[in-house]
Amino acid sequence: MTAALKTTVKAILFDTFGSVVDWRSSLIADLTAFGAARSIAADWTALVDAWRANYAPSMDRVRRGEQPWTKLDDLHRTTLEHLVVQFAIPGLSDADLDHINRFWHRLTPWPDAIPGLTRLKSRYTIAPLSNGNVALLLNMAKHAAIPWDMICAAELFHHYKPDPETYLGAAALLGLAPGEVMMAAAHNGDLRAAQACGLKTAFFPRLTEYGPHQSRDFAADAPFDIIASDINDLALRMGC
Repeated sequence: MTAALKTTVKAILFDTFGSVVDWRSSLIADLTAFGAARSIAADWTALVDAWRANYAPSMDRVRRGEQPWTKLDDLHRTTLEHLVVQFAIPGLSDADLDHINRFWHRLTPWPDAIPGLTRLKSRYTIAPLSNGNVALLLNMAKHAAIPWDMICAAELFHHYKPDPETYLGAAALLGLAPGEVMMAAAHNGDLRAAQACGLKTAFFPRLTEYGPHQSRDFAADAPFDIIASDINDLALRMGC
């Protein structure tokens, strides 16, 4: 099957938050440094976990039509405003909140991500297919030297994953049939949705994405086309 994939697949799209970049450790580090510089004592780790816990529910409100299309940066900002009140963090201006919100634009890749993506880029078109908006993903790539060929963002389709419009829209942008595109991610649900749209799929685990709160995605739970240990291993299996 892998030999056939090498010739069939023309592009590999990657989930980004958690799959390519370590959002949790990055945000905790940036917020801890921010708090220290401003002499603000807060449970920054708990705030980060709560921020991420609101990620899917905030997008689901958009997906259900309960609010008009709203890009992820703005969803994150609204959640942050509520969390600052919830965690009783005083003295933050709108400029401070904007600055903190942009920490999502500078997340650090997992150690295997850049070398693995660089190898895959030699043979395939590579891009994120992320719920992040274009500016967020572009700034992240510039900050971390992620070697994307292009940016595929939910913002382009006004739909959030796992809506099929995201997977099919990305394939259409690339001028490819769904079966010529592979979705690669550390999240089973993302891959099952892509698979249902006819995309090829590759799973690799991120066992510490949620730190001590990790409760899922320890292993593949469906017959995906490739099950790898990380992005370097995916590159090896895809002939790079």
